[in-house]
Amino acid sequence: MTVDGEPSGSTTAPAGTRRSTTIYDVARAADVSHQSVSRYMRGMGMRPGTKAKIEKALETLEYKPNLSARALITGRSLRIGALTHETHQIGPSMIIQGATAAARDAGYLLDVVALDMGDRADINRALGLLMQYDLAGILAFASTDSTRAVFEGTDFGVPVVLAAEDDEPATIPHVHTASRGIHDLVDHLHDLGHRRMLHIAGPADWSAARNRLQAFDTAVRAHGLRPFGVVHGDWSARSASALVQHMDADDLPTAILAANDQMALGAIHALRGLGLDVPRDVSVTGVDDTPESPYFTPSLTTVRLDFRAQGRQVLETLLTELGVTTEPEDRDSAPDPPSVTVMIRESTGPAPRPRG
Repeated sequence: MTVDGEPSGSTTAPAGTRRSTTIYDVARAADVSHQSVSRYMRGMGMRPGTKAKIEKALETLEYKPNLSARALITGRSLRIGALTHETHQIGPSMIIQGATAAARDAGYLLDVVALDMGDRADINRALGLLMQYDLAGILAFASTDSTRAVFEGTDFGVPVVLAAEDDEPATIPHVHTASRGIHDLVDHLHDLGHRRMLHIAGPADWSAARNRLQAFDTAVRAHGLRPFGVVHGDWSARSASALVQHMDADDLPTAILAANDQMALGAIHALRGLGLDVPRDVSVTGVDDTPESPYFTPSLTTVRLDFRAQGRQVLETLLTELGVTTEPEDRDSAPDPPSVTVMIRESTGPAPRPRG
């Protein structure tokens, strides 16, 4: 019998064959007990130093744990399903990356299924396919109201964590969300003398777009001003470019706050098409801090969000639901909440003097 790669009888391989690496080999390489390696494989807590030695030995020996055997040992599946959509958007895709890494660190495999939320038949097929596997639980990532309604109305039969951004009350400060960053962006623009601020919002059926719009409106009014205007794009650069192209050239804002970096890029492109300079004539900001944002021309002032940390926290929430806990000694300190940082770059500058 073999359990997690370790035979219960002789460990001598037949001549001419290569014996599989066992947890006893890992233990010897790490200079720890095989019980410690077994605890690691079970996802149990241990001292950071012991964990680091085991992980180094696993990497050196190229040990490949048998997930099926581990499931037999622990009595639970080590597969987690992840249902998502809008994977072409930066935020959702990076959140999935964070959840995938956290699942791997915890000894789980994350099966990601991208859904076409406009096709109920496709959703049913995808759910049917996923539920053929023995899953420990499911992460259901919902960015839109319609997606959330579908997930909330589905009986998955296993523990589920619905990862959806809630609508934020305007009266509560949100220190670790995009809303906090938008408040800081508005303060930054106000300090530069801007009083005519336009918001290019995301689709109204996205809670993230509603929260960012509300944060913009609240922040502007906190300075005794009114928003210059609000228009809605679809998160794409093309949508924002089209919106800006149709603006009245004689009645322009001095600053545009786009709800994401792609729409900020579209706004910059359209402003140039109108013969305007960014930031001399109009300042532009975004949200997300995509990897390309520092390389826009000009480089983009934006809000940096830690999407990967969000994904990790969602995965850890599901693990808690599954009763998988990490002993306190396995952590040097409690995890920090996802950070929000305003990145001041070249796309914002002093408000232009009034024309005329």
